[in-house]
Amino acid sequence: MDALNFPLILFLLTLATGVVWALDFFYLRKKRDPKTPTPAWIDYTASFFPVLLVVFVLRSFVAEPFKIPSSSMRPTLVVGDFLLVNKFSYGIRLPIIEKKIIPVGSPQRGDVVVFRYPLDTSQDYIKRVIGVAGDIVEYRDKKLTVNGQSLPQQGDGDYSYLSEDLRFEALNRFIETAPSSDGARKHAIAVDPQKPTLYLERVRLYPNRSACQYFENGFRCTVPQGYYWMMGDNRDNSDDSRYWGFVPDENLRGKAFFIWFNWEDISSFAFNRVGHGIK
Repeated sequence: MDALNFPLILFLLTLATGVVWALDFFYLRKKRDPKTPTPAWIDYTASFFPVLLVVFVLRSFVAEPFKIPSSSMRPTLVVGDFLLVNKFSYGIRLPIIEKKIIPVGSPQRGDVVVFRYPLDTSQDYIKRVIGVAGDIVEYRDKKLTVNGQSLPQQGDGDYSYLSEDLRFEALNRFIETAPSSDGARKHAIAVDPQKPTLYLERVRLYPNRSACQYFENGFRCTVPQGYYWMMGDNRDNSDDSRYWGFVPDENLRGKAFFIWFNWEDISSFAFNRVGHGIK
C-alpha cells in the first residue's frame, strides 16, 4: 500500500505528540504562571495529538484507505480507485504487528480482501476469495470449480481498457456466481480468450505447494486450514494464488467494501466510480 510503513509512522507521531500533551496537561501547565502564554512548540505539538489519535484509532480498528495500483481486479476495481477497507470484518488486530486478539468473522467466498503479500509482507495485495479452508479449487480451460461445483459464468458483453503500459486490452466480460455460506454471490470477471489458462513457468515454490497439482490447462488445489485461495477478477492479467500460493489468516488486512474516490492522474477524475459498494 505504501512504500513507507505508514501505520508505524502514524503510531510514533501519535505517541510523540501525546507525550507532549500529557506532560503539559499534568505537569508543565501547573508550573507556569497563568499569565504566561503556552510556549509555541508545546501548543503546536499538543494540538496535533487529538487529531492524530482519532486518525490512528479509526485507521487501525475501523476502516483503512487503500488505492488500487494495477488492473488485476478489473472490471470490479480499476487503477486509481480509492477504497475503504473494513478492519474488523475478520477480527480485531493489534496495530503495527497485525496480531488478531478478538475473533469476529472470517472471509467468505466472493469477498474482496486486502492482505499482506505472502512472498513479501511489506506489500499489500487485493484479490477475491475463491477458496476457504478445506475447499478443493480447480481451474481448467478458464472454468472454475469449487468442491466439484462449477461457478456459472453468464456472458456480459465485451470489456476493454488501456493498461498501465499503454496496451489496449480487449476482453470478454462475464458475471460469475460464487457459492458462499451467506448465499450465492455474483461478481464481474474479465477473460482474455487469446491468453492461456496458466503460465506454468511463473509458478513459484511456496508453502503447502504439495497441496496443488498443476497441468498444462490449469490446476487443482486443496486449501489448508488457516489459509485462503485468492484470484483476481481480471483472470488472465493477475498475479495471484495460482502463482504464489495460499494466503495465511495472519496476513489479512480487511474486507474492501466501498469506493470513495477515484483519481488516477490530474486529467482523469472519474465521478461515476465514486460512492459505490464493492461486490
